Amino acid sequence: MSTVSDSATAASPVGAGATPRPIDVALLASVFVIAACGLLYELAAGALASYVLGDSVLQFSTVIGTYLFAMGVGSWLSRYFERQLPAHFLRIELLVALIGGALPATLFIANAYVPGAFRVLLYGMVLLVGTLVGLEIPLVMRILKRNVQLKDLVSQVLTFDYLGALAVSLAFPLLLVPQLGLVRTGLLFGFMNAAVAVWALWLFRHELRRFGAHALACAAVLAALLAGLLGAEHITRFAEDKFYQDRIVFSSASPYQRIVVTRGRAGHRLYLNGNLQFAQQDEYRYHEALVHPVMAAHGAPKRVAVLGGGDGMAVREVLKYPSVESVTLVELDPEMTRIFRDNPTLARLNGAALQNPKVAVVNQDAFGWLQQGTDMFDVIVVDFPDPTNFAIGKLYTNSFYALLDQRLAASGYAVVQTTSPLVARSSFWTVVHTIESVGLQARPYHAHVPSFGEWGFVIASRRPWRPPAELPAGLRFLDAASLPLLFDFPLDMARVGAEVNRLSNQVLVHTYEQEWGRVGP
Repeated sequence: MSTVSDSATAASPVGAGATPRPIDVALLASVFVIAACGLLYELAAGALASYVLGDSVLQFSTVIGTYLFAMGVGSWLSRYFERQLPAHFLRIELLVALIGGALPATLFIANAYVPGAFRVLLYGMVLLVGTLVGLEIPLVMRILKRNVQLKDLVSQVLTFDYLGALAVSLAFPLLLVPQLGLVRTGLLFGFMNAAVAVWALWLFRHELRRFGAHALACAAVLAALLAGLLGAEHITRFAEDKFYQDRIVFSSASPYQRIVVTRGRAGHRLYLNGNLQFAQQDEYRYHEALVHPVMAAHGAPKRVAVLGGGDGMAVREVLKYPSVESVTLVELDPEMTRIFRDNPTLARLNGAALQNPKVAVVNQDAFGWLQQGTDMFDVIVVDFPDPTNFAIGKLYTNSFYALLDQRLAASGYAVVQTTSPLVARSSFWTVVHTIESVGLQARPYHAHVPSFGEWGFVIASRRPWRPPAELPAGLRFLDAASLPLLFDFPLDMARVGAEVNRLSNQVLVHTYEQEWGRVGP
């Protein structure tokens, strides 16, 4: 039986003008798949890290850096593989298929059952997969070197490698995650890695010394991944049922976030990337406090914009004012607005607000929408998630509030949800100071929402805010007499010095992470 080192001397490389052998074409096609799978595992690890640990820029940067370092280690280790290169390549493909394919499912389960081990497991798996992927390409190149000149070899391998990376980088956010979810996507690409191993098994059947053992290993890995694919939904629910405690009634993975709705004794709860957004039992406190101080104070608002708040709860409160002629809801994630419009159970929670003919839904980044538009609004309700990462943090910067000012009518009011002034005191007053830095008056206030604790809001306007004489009938939390009490701050929530949050520094994201990071279970 010949080995690769034996056959390497038996065949001379062909030039650029020669017709490539079928085996070389097959290996180059494998490079495309290998590159796509390798990048997929990297993206999946980064996405999961940002879901669980927050701060997507930090998580993607550290995951990518760790992965590239591991690939370098793998490339260096490839020098120690001298004989039976096809056999080594086949084994490595099977290992990548198993470990990389199982990465999302393993991390999901770890986050639910052993959350303290998530970070260690994340970077351990990234290091392991990266090292294995770093071994793949050098081995393929050395196998191809038997029949292809070096200059052609490098250009061809890198071309297919980059094409595979491009394909998956586009498909991951636009197709794979929305349609399959992270767990099923990981397992599918693990299956593709295993298919490359089977292809290698066939291509090098005459060179492999223990063909039967390799064939059995391929069959076992394929069977394990196929079983995982068939049971992917059960794996996801197994992890999420533990994590969320209450029964999951709806879940979806969009290109932007993981959306989960649960139902328990306290009613429905909405989670985005594992973070609670509202609880049915007390969401009325939050949304009444967010909307009515500005809507009622305006007098007769006609044109209203709601930025964020894709669940439609804020829109529900806005529509309680007969003077309102139009509401523009600007929500980045079309999946959010779709499910809270079309799902009967979820639509009941917002009173079918998103089906109201007065409401126009715009699925666009709010920053870009403010930049591109010219429409003016009497009231703008800003209901974004907390600034857990730089992508959201830009919506709390002085640049954003300057754009907000341009779209606010001279007599209009804007209101911004602004985290907890008790838990994240510096973060709260950073937002106040940032709003004031663009020339707007800021009136901070707070309300107690049991599911969240003490929660803060800020009114931004050019004219002074004055308490309204009356509020809409039928509110469960606010009335005209109690509303002014929300604007009193006790000593432990009183104003502290803060920096302006700018696009160039995003100081708020760091402050927020430090303050909420101190909160233990």
